[in-house]
Order: sequence, then C-alpha cells, then structure tokens
Amino acid sequence: ESLINAFRENQDIHNVTAKNIFQISENSLTSDHRRKAKTINFGIIYGISPYGLASQLDISNSEAKSFIDQYFLKYPGIKDYMKRTIENCRETGSVFTPFGRRIFIPFINDKIATRRNFAERSAINAPIQGGAADMIKLAMPKVSKFLKKNSLDTKMLLQVHDELVFEVPEKEIDVIENEVPKIMTNAHELILKLDVPLKAEVGIGKNWDDAH
Repeated sequence: ESLINAFRENQDIHNVTAKNIFQISENSLTSDHRRKAKTINFGIIYGISPYGLASQLDISNSEAKSFIDQYFLKYPGIKDYMKRTIENCRETGSVFTPFGRRIFIPFINDKIATRRNFAERSAINAPIQGGAADMIKLAMPKVSKFLKKNSLDTKMLLQVHDELVFEVPEKEIDVIENEVPKIMTNAHELILKLDVPLKAEVGIGKNWDDAH
C-alpha cells in the first residue's frame, strides 16, 4: 500500500525505498543511497539473492540480506505476491500477465535446485515484464495511427523492450514530446484499470545514445 501511494503521489520510488531501507530522512538522502535502492528495487523483482545483491553493491552478504529483509518488512505485500505467484505456478506450470496472457514456466517443479530457482525467479518477473510487453504492443498501433492522422513526418523506428524509438523532424519535436507519452500511458485503459498511474519518459538527442 505504501508503494502504491508513492506512485500515486508521483514520488521518486527509489528515494522512497532508500529512506525506508536505510531508515534515513529526506535531508540525509544521497545519490549513493538512491543508487543502492534502485538496485534493490529492480533486484527484488528478479528474485535476487543476498549473494547477488552483495556482488552488485560491493557489500557483505550479511548486509545484503539485511537490506532484503528490511525491504520485505517495509513492503510485505511484495513478499506475499512473490510467494503466492510461485505457489500458483507450481500448480499450473504458468503465470499470467495483468492482461490475462498466459506464460508457461518450465522447470518450476524441477528436482534440480538451480533450474527450479531460475524458474521461480522467472515466475515472479514474467507477469511484470510480460505486462509491459503487452502494454507497448497496445501502444504502438495507436501511436502509428496518431502519426498518420496528423500527417506527421515522424517515423517510429523500433521497439526496445518497453521503449519506442522515433526519428523526429525538429519542427515536430514538441508535438511528439507532448502527445506520444499520453498515448503510451493510456493505451491500456479500455482493457485494464490499474491502481497506479503509468509514466512515460522522453529522451531527445541526435542519436539513440544522446537520447538516454
């Protein structure tokens, strides 16, 4: 619930997590705290282990375990989601995206621990990444329709995970910057209602690297 409220209030999620995990105030927050919190946020989604987190943050295993424990203490709903998802996957061999698309997870009941552990991480992550994939596929035809309807010279070049890359004439930058994020964040609304708002960030540059 606290994470949902943070999203609704347009807070910086990594800063929120940093304050919760490191138990510090806003004034004490540093860029290093945020960097570590970002690694933890995304690592948890991938089912990261204390050893894996320790390697990424260059800290001890015990400290990494403490961070993960603190995370689940602050966000118990996430731990419940992970446990429930794995249990359901063991029974059905699959998980579902928020849009209802079924994703099969091999080896979820495998006797070999490494295979089983990988399958468990996949079961947790697949609905999240799969949901993002569903959303981008809903957005792309809507963006294409918008470009044609408004006789724009902008070209949608490619999709990279949950990102769209465009070639935009300078005279059309403003309209693309303003309108495309709206299309991307609202493409799902007729199919699925979410508890949190979606955000689409825009990067502009002479090439793909500069745009990031």
